[in-house]
Amino acid sequence: MIRVALVDDEAMIRVGLRMVLSGEDDIEVVGEASDGDEAEALVARVRPDVVLMDVRMPRMDGITAARRICADHPESKVVILTTFDEDAHVEAALRAGVSGFLLKVAPPEDLVDAVRTVAAGRGLLDPAVTLRVIAAFAGRPDPEEQDQASPAAAVLDQLTPRELDVLRLLAEGLTNAEIAARMYLGEATVKTHLSRILMKLGLRTRVQAVVFAYRNGLVRG
Repeated sequence: MIRVALVDDEAMIRVGLRMVLSGEDDIEVVGEASDGDEAEALVARVRPDVVLMDVRMPRMDGITAARRICADHPESKVVILTTFDEDAHVEAALRAGVSGFLLKVAPPEDLVDAVRTVAAGRGLLDPAVTLRVIAAFAGRPDPEEQDQASPAAAVLDQLTPRELDVLRLLAEGLTNAEIAARMYLGEATVKTHLSRILMKLGLRTRVQAVVFAYRNGLVRG
């Protein structure tokens, strides 16, 4: 059973999300919150597998809440619910370590698939925002890194040729199954490669690995 927490300041949005998810046999909505403060407390209390997080909320916004939850409760994967005009928020969320993004206008079946995808440990980027947002984000330096020498070359040297190929295909948007088919590997082998890539790069999520690949020229937007 996938345990989900809903965070949105609009009660009707939460009702709609709950209605969609409650119809699935493998998903259980275990709590709701209307702002970031409540979200932090809720996650600490119920330990959900997935948190669906709005961005614009009173008291504490969704990005701040996501950053704290990702740091304090890494077992709870955060999916940001975004709109077309929130590129800057998506960039901030990437830096916070969220596991994915879903447009609020996405159809119900996409919401269900998103919850299952993230709960299974995979990253999620809505096709409508993926390349546009990542390409823009990857081209700008992280302010926290501006005074540090870029570790990219040294880190990339730690990856084997096959791991580099897996990372490139991941950044192009391929699923584990598609990467396996392209490289003539088993899906379990691809998962092992991805785990090693994340460990070597010092990253927490597939989404961050995609951004790393764009930022360091392994793929081009």
